[in-house]
Amino acid sequence: MILAEEDMRRLMAMSQRGDKQAYRAALSGATHWLRRFFARRIAAHMIDDLVQETLIGLHVKRASYDARRPFYPWLAAIARYRWIDQLRKLERLPDEDVDAVPSVPSDEEPVLARLSLDRLLIHIPEGQAQAITLTRIEGRSIREAARITGQSESLVKVNIHRGLKRLAALVESE
Repeated sequence: MILAEEDMRRLMAMSQRGDKQAYRAALSGATHWLRRFFARRIAAHMIDDLVQETLIGLHVKRASYDARRPFYPWLAAIARYRWIDQLRKLERLPDEDVDAVPSVPSDEEPVLARLSLDRLLIHIPEGQAQAITLTRIEGRSIREAARITGQSESLVKVNIHRGLKRLAALVESE
């Protein structure tokens, strides 16, 4: 069961004050929410690992949570970064390791994930989308992205930062 926003805020505030039971309850609530979050974004066999990685991220960042602000968008930001990291890892797999990755139940899921990503990228300026695609999705270096786009390396970095920030806002608004 996914807990209400107000309950999660209260549990996290209690957790920050050292209440272990509240922290366990918050992690349980976050786990349910994360499973739903990732179910629409990645292959089913990868969900458990991503949930665990995100919970570790939540644990590391828990002191930075401000209980006066909404909890789920804060958690979504952590989850989104873990998801993007996972997508990058998948893009970098050598061809001979493709068989080592368990097959996706449906051939449509990776295509739909890529279409979803492409749909998000059209909502940000072209320079930002190019910089993100080249560096974060294709795994190219900042220098390579600068050469391909004709932007300076500094501008590529700025475009990545601003683009990811806009994408985060788009995902959170969904």
